[in-house]
Amino acid sequence: MAAPAACTRFSDNYDLKEELGKGAFSVVRRCVQKSTGLEFAAKIINTKKLSARDFQKLEREARICRKLQHPNIVRLHDSIQEENFHYLVFDLVTGGELFEDIVAREFYSEADASHCIQQILESVNHCHTNGVVHRDLKPENLLLASKAKGAAVKLADFGLAIEVQGEQHAWFGFAGTPGYLSPEVLKKEPYGKPVDIWACGVILYILLVGYPPFWDEDQHRLYAQIKAGAYDYPSPEWDTVTPEAKNLINQMLTVNPSKRITASEALKHPWICQRERVASIVHRQETVDCLKKFNARRKLKGAILTTMLATRNFSKSGRSIITKKGDGSQVKESTDSSTTLEDDDIKEDKIKGGVDRSSTVIAKDPEELRIVCPNKTISQISTNSYGSARKQEVIKMTEQLLEAINVGDYEAYTKICDPHLTAFEPEALGNLVEGMDFHKFYFDNVVGKNCKAVNTTILNPTVHLLGDDAACIAYVRLTQYMDKQGAAHSSQCEETRIWHKRDNKWQNVHFHRSSNSPPFTFAPSAHK
Repeated sequence: MAAPAACTRFSDNYDLKEELGKGAFSVVRRCVQKSTGLEFAAKIINTKKLSARDFQKLEREARICRKLQHPNIVRLHDSIQEENFHYLVFDLVTGGELFEDIVAREFYSEADASHCIQQILESVNHCHTNGVVHRDLKPENLLLASKAKGAAVKLADFGLAIEVQGEQHAWFGFAGTPGYLSPEVLKKEPYGKPVDIWACGVILYILLVGYPPFWDEDQHRLYAQIKAGAYDYPSPEWDTVTPEAKNLINQMLTVNPSKRITASEALKHPWICQRERVASIVHRQETVDCLKKFNARRKLKGAILTTMLATRNFSKSGRSIITKKGDGSQVKESTDSSTTLEDDDIKEDKIKGGVDRSSTVIAKDPEELRIVCPNKTISQISTNSYGSARKQEVIKMTEQLLEAINVGDYEAYTKICDPHLTAFEPEALGNLVEGMDFHKFYFDNVVGKNCKAVNTTILNPTVHLLGDDAACIAYVRLTQYMDKQGAAHSSQCEETRIWHKRDNKWQNVHFHRSSNSPPFTFAPSAHK
């Protein structure tokens, strides 16, 4: 890679083309290099909006990317700093996510999984050889160079990457994604390169069966599983996986980092370097089916977690809607945890947020809540401000939906909701419910049967706009009602709704309600 030309303006070397993605502080556009006609992706960061600390992180990311030159890593070709903007010129990667490509294939075998993880390990080995620890290996950061069959896997997003000296282990801060965090990070012990190998083990497990090795509704229990290395190989899906594949996973998911296999050692494992002889070539349809569900859940996860976290900061002010009948359905979080955490982000500006990343990043300090979703960046919105007209539209549509529930108007409810509406509901025992039949049962049998009057108050709705045609709203819902005996009751819950605008009409495509205080209309036995 040639060193960036000194004192060169971006426009001297590149022509900007169409927009590929946009965030709060950056935009990604296709660009063409004037001298060669080659296409690249230019990430244009508005540095006026960055704090000093975030600017340092931007420089660290650029510095790390400059020294990584490998066919399985998204390459930084140029870095140009101008007065108010920083331009990062990367490979134009057009193949999408690896995991999305797998589910679209007609054939997928254990040998294919071996080839995938080999490319990932090659990229990790290159990082480690150059003293770089990625710290955020996960499906969202595994891309394909193009849509061509057999396109190379590319490791992306070095926003959390750090530089280490040799085999140095130290406490570099709590960073990574919950389901992929290593035991040593969770124990807040010194760590280093082995954290990336642990994440590779989790990814390989998913590549083989379509679901993760560590899973629990409760994040504390999830972390306890990881710290103990408590995973297994349940039947029947693992019965058809070769012992060699399981052996490699075991060596990657070794709790003691000093005994964990290294990237270079893993590349010499028979299941990798002798896959033609060792790995099975039987099509794994069950893995593809499970992976489709896994992909769908993690795509929803970023938006759901974004708005659920926002409810932690709600104040007591609110908007009130008064109707005559009861409430609707409820939601329970299910921990898929594709959300990146970093606790060394929490010292700077409260509102500015930070550098865009192609993953969801949550700073732990709720006053500085900053979320970055794929191709979208959302900075915290004041809970006392409804902002733009589109945010007002989303709030209004949410009120209309709640009123339809309260009066038991199923026809109005179906007009506002997508026919394939998904939801997490306690009644579904933590499962993701799709479609309207589950909700219709409650409209037909429960809604409005147990009360005479209802007052529903939405406490401080917080709206996050996700591009031009999607939005998330989170709020605390306070419901007051009189039962048939004339006794007054109240209930409170937290709600998240995801809206999508189709044909200039908002539709609710997903909702999530906490189970802290279930709505009274769906729990009649509690008020008999």
